[in-house]
Amino acid sequence: MEKDSLPPYSAGDYEEVPSGWGLRHLHNNNFNNNVQGYRHGPRRRVRRRFAGLVALALFIGYAHWRSSSTSTPQPTLLSVDKLQQDLQTCALLKAKPQDASGIGRARNARSTSSHGATLIRNATVWIGAPDEALAAGLSPAELKAGHAFRWTTADIFVKDGLIQHVATEIGLASLETTNFTTYDAAGRQVTAGIIDMHSHAGVDSLPELRGNDDTNEVAADITPYVRSRDGIQPKDKQIQVIKSGGVTTSLVLPGSANNIGGEAFVIKHAVGVEQGRAELSIASLLAAPDAPELRYIKMACGENPKRVYGKSGEHGPTSRLGEAWEFRHAFEQAAAVKQAQDDWCATAEQLSASDATGWTSKVSSYLPQEIRWETLAAVLRGQVFVNTHCYTVPDLESFVGYTNEFEFPVRAFHHAHQTFLVPEILKRAWGADIYGAPASALFADNMYYKAESAVASEYAGKILWDNDLTPIYVSDNPVLNAQHVLFEAAKAYRYGLPYHAALASVTTAPAERLGLGNRIGRLQAGYDADIVVWDSDPLSVGAAPIQVWIDGVPQYEDPVELAKPKTGPLQPDEKLATIPDEPIAVDGTVVFTGVKDLLVDHVDSAAIKEGSTVVVHDGKITCVGTCKEDVAAARAGKDGQRLVELANGYVAPAYTAFGSFLGLNEIDAERDTDNGNSDGDVFSRGVDGLAFGGLKLNIAHRYGVTRAVSAPKFRGGFSHYGTSAGFLTGVSSGLEDGAVFATDASVHYTLTSGAKHGSTPSLSAAIGVFRKKLLKAIKYKDEESDYSEDFFLHKVVSAEFPLVVTVHSADTIASVLKVKAEVEAAAKTSLKLVILGGAESHLVADALAAAHVGVVLAPLQSYASSWDQRRALTGAPLTNGTAVDVLLDAGVTVAIGLEEDWLLRDLGLLAGIAYHNGGGRLSEKEALALVSGNIDKLLGFKTDKADFVVHEGHPLQIDSRIKAVSAGQGTVTLV
Repeated sequence: MEKDSLPPYSAGDYEEVPSGWGLRHLHNNNFNNNVQGYRHGPRRRVRRRFAGLVALALFIGYAHWRSSSTSTPQPTLLSVDKLQQDLQTCALLKAKPQDASGIGRARNARSTSSHGATLIRNATVWIGAPDEALAAGLSPAELKAGHAFRWTTADIFVKDGLIQHVATEIGLASLETTNFTTYDAAGRQVTAGIIDMHSHAGVDSLPELRGNDDTNEVAADITPYVRSRDGIQPKDKQIQVIKSGGVTTSLVLPGSANNIGGEAFVIKHAVGVEQGRAELSIASLLAAPDAPELRYIKMACGENPKRVYGKSGEHGPTSRLGEAWEFRHAFEQAAAVKQAQDDWCATAEQLSASDATGWTSKVSSYLPQEIRWETLAAVLRGQVFVNTHCYTVPDLESFVGYTNEFEFPVRAFHHAHQTFLVPEILKRAWGADIYGAPASALFADNMYYKAESAVASEYAGKILWDNDLTPIYVSDNPVLNAQHVLFEAAKAYRYGLPYHAALASVTTAPAERLGLGNRIGRLQAGYDADIVVWDSDPLSVGAAPIQVWIDGVPQYEDPVELAKPKTGPLQPDEKLATIPDEPIAVDGTVVFTGVKDLLVDHVDSAAIKEGSTVVVHDGKITCVGTCKEDVAAARAGKDGQRLVELANGYVAPAYTAFGSFLGLNEIDAERDTDNGNSDGDVFSRGVDGLAFGGLKLNIAHRYGVTRAVSAPKFRGGFSHYGTSAGFLTGVSSGLEDGAVFATDASVHYTLTSGAKHGSTPSLSAAIGVFRKKLLKAIKYKDEESDYSEDFFLHKVVSAEFPLVVTVHSADTIASVLKVKAEVEAAAKTSLKLVILGGAESHLVADALAAAHVGVVLAPLQSYASSWDQRRALTGAPLTNGTAVDVLLDAGVTVAIGLEEDWLLRDLGLLAGIAYHNGGGRLSEKEALALVSGNIDKLLGFKTDKADFVVHEGHPLQIDSRIKAVSAGQGTVTLV
């Protein structure tokens, strides 16, 4: 290849590929790797079922008879050249490709000559491999625990798209060139580029528009013949957003609507000439252009295919039973094609061996080819890496059964929520004894969105690791913003996965499963020069890249660097490896020792300087300081008093969940567990639909969310219509004293794009109706409460109730502010208005401040997932701050809400992101107020509540664990 040449569009363009590369799919940069030695026995029962194969067998017998006959051969009309190519293809059909080679390359095939060499000085480097000197003498348990991994001070020299050297103080005289740029890492931590093994970037382009959605081919349930590369949009802005999180490589998969969805492709996030490519094209995105044998396929089990395709009485699958038939039938078709090819090749090879020049006259057909089944036949040959979306035990067990019946391996089960329950089943997958059991490609704590995900655990990664299985953390972009896929790994560390395994879960582990383990995922000589410099430990809260290189090319000319103090790497806390026991509710007295600070306002924290003890009696803090008598009594177990000894304790405010559907929903996609949608026609009160004691509320309480404010849904998703209720999460019934502290906390409306429906088919119509309702409510005269929409809106225009509008667009927010001014002028009051969502609120921050309107950001880290969020700020290194920073600078009261219920575990960490990335805008207490006191302030609740949470570790840091929760109800929940 020329230095500046693009990856060729056809595998045949490579000299090392035989000219007889004949099958259609083998002409499209596809094949596969790392499956040498896979066995594929004949499936005789399949042959008996297909008349075509019977005919082929008769032909083969006839050909053998003719070859041994002395009769005159009959001339053939088939192309000799084509038959010779088919014979060469036979050799390719038997090939068992290896991992893409790395060490020994003179040049990265993606490298261009337009960018010179780079010397990165003064880096704190994570190699991604155990240190051999440290590993010597360690026990297997110590090696598994990561004791041979370490951060090291080193320089990195990159040239020709490859890492050439990683060493302490590289001498200039040792370099192969004097033409290089020096980059001073200033001691910052440096890792290989992050790898996201499950993404739909480019095919599910953002903002999501119907014309740009090429995620699924839904013409049929079984579509192994389609390819994600044919729909990748190189100009999808999300590709750049993802890279700004240090992600340099993604596996772009078809969606999960189909049982067999099609081929997937690995791309790098460098796009166009300015980012080091020779041109703008899909071909220029491919991560391994010199390894066309790398092939991947997406399959899916469970809810999605049966929901998309099942239609009772017409077509299936309508059940997992039907899905099993769809899978086995598809594999059977592919097996038939594979057998026909194998039989033709065996005959042709035998004939050519006995008659090298005349054998072509003795066959009457070309090599059987069927594009519909070529990819799946290659799966059965071990030439395509299988990635399967499977959540549940029956899905996993059935699919493992298919692998053994048809003899093919699985690289990874994706989503895979329940794999932690059945590690032994995974180990029974075909080839697991030779090539390793399938990995589990997971979220850290995203769950509850459908029945398949309702049985899950945030500790799944740790449990899998303990069972010698491989956890990998992914985004499913745009389900999660892949910009923050590293945050999933950080949370996995918080939930007990060893530090080195957490870093491996987004670097070396996915690289190995992609067959690229010799090229990406590590910082070693011979590897691709995909490198990230971080502003803090990559597993710390709010870590952001300072610079990113892909194939040795810096991706940012003038990146934004956050003002953060330089800190060293985290000291891995092995105590995190202990999975907490079930919570225990304790009456009476609990004594906490080892407390470093109190971050609550209702207790004087000055006393903590005199000692490190906090005593809680009947759910209230009664002593802070030395508290000697209480400590002695607790040590003696007097009167059932409990002693909790902390090493790094903090007492912080309890959290309030706002914007989610806690209490109104248990499983998002299950109608029977959901309060339901209002559909814009029925105004209702959230308090009338509350359901207590469910899984979500129990988990919320366990993670320090003692209070929630929830409103009825408008039209699904993140939308609201009606009045919200404020309630406690840790009670079993709404009849308990104090269970509901605000029967009607606020009035909610939604003015996102979902408002364009039914009687309000346009956004202008929805805003017009919103205005009319408010103006009409001014004249409401009914003195007796009837709980009608007019009654509550009268409370709003009388400034008795806050009005919360779910909206993202800056233009719609501006319209809402105008409506507010009109209504205030007519009612001669000042409305208490709160914006919920607010992705584009930064564009009107000054106007919001002037109008005294607060914002509850949901999500905190917005991205352009929809059209009305397209101007969201994504943060460093692309933008100088995010919405929270701009709003705070403008003087807007800000809080953090939950756009989805599963985020309930992450409230403290989200506050930590605002704190660590805020450039000193927030104190620790102010940051915690974003998820507690500021919500009280915006909604007019009393702020002197006594709820608190006891943490082991600082609540704004990744290694914190909640040890106790008090909701002021007379008990303390020990976690």
